[in-house]
Amino acid sequence: MPASVDRPVRAAAAGTTGGAGHDPSKVRLHVVTGKGGTGKTTVAAALALGLSRQGKRVLLVEVEGRQGISQTFDVPPLGHAETRIVHDRSGGELWAISVDAKQSLGEYLQKFYKVGRAMGLLDKFGAVDFATTIAPGLRDVLLIGKVYEAAGRRAGRGGGLAYDAVVLDAPPTGRVVRFLNVNAEVADVARVGPIHSQAESITRMVRSHTTAVHVVTLLEEMPVQETVDALADLRAADLPLGAIVVNQLRDPLLSDDDLAAVRAGRTDSLAEGLAADLSSVGVKAGPTVVNGLLADAREHADRLALEREQDAVLAEQGRLTVRLPLLPEGTEGGGISVLADAVAEQGLV
Repeated sequence: MPASVDRPVRAAAAGTTGGAGHDPSKVRLHVVTGKGGTGKTTVAAALALGLSRQGKRVLLVEVEGRQGISQTFDVPPLGHAETRIVHDRSGGELWAISVDAKQSLGEYLQKFYKVGRAMGLLDKFGAVDFATTIAPGLRDVLLIGKVYEAAGRRAGRGGGLAYDAVVLDAPPTGRVVRFLNVNAEVADVARVGPIHSQAESITRMVRSHTTAVHVVTLLEEMPVQETVDALADLRAADLPLGAIVVNQLRDPLLSDDDLAAVRAGRTDSLAEGLAADLSSVGVKAGPTVVNGLLADAREHADRLALEREQDAVLAEQGRLTVRLPLLPEGTEGGGISVLADAVAEQGLV
């Protein structure tokens, strides 16, 4: 009973904020967000790897200190310095960094106030934690400020940009708008001065047509609803929308007719077919075995029905939709490479 269900490769790309079309080829800063548990770090890693396979020099950035990138690529824990983790045969390179707010503050103070050596003393007395606690927007400026610097850095005097693309593994959907909308977050803290200027520069970058915010989801009710809400919040904040990435999709194991029959309880012919198939390979197919398999089939059919309902909800958003398969073995053994191929084949890079 082979499966005959073909999932759509992607939905038509609709307008981004302001009605402009989303052109993946022009995006230099890819911001990846999603509800916790949807695999946004894995998707960010796959996207960055896919870009590097096009011969590009790519920087993959994490800002939550979870070392998700190092675990995905099985490399030593990342620090605040940019580290090359992949050199592709195409000539492309993938670099990565785990941005640290305290070290970013030290760089910031040295750049604008030449007090970098005092950073240790400030840290010792808890001044850094105090400052970022009473002004959470300041912490976000420090974190995304490092992304801003890397995205605009030149490769030597008079050279081109140091990186062809930057991929940011951003905070989850519940916090991503606040994280990206740093200009509003620091408005009450710094109305003038270097921090204010930095926030304005970052805002121009994240609202540029060369930036896209991609939202990762699963075809389940809560992640899909949070995705719909996040897209609305991103539009309201005038942030450029990218793609919806549907992660961990299961392949249908039954045909459409068999799925409909299982859900309707019409399983007599299916039971007979199962018993015959099992007997043909030397497996004793008693009622217990057959009923157990039918129960699994019902669960599978219900799951696919739920996925189709949620997929229809996402289709209403009119975004480019990229679908990634469930990897039974995770990202080990080449799994991240499979996902990198998938995002490239479906036009995300």
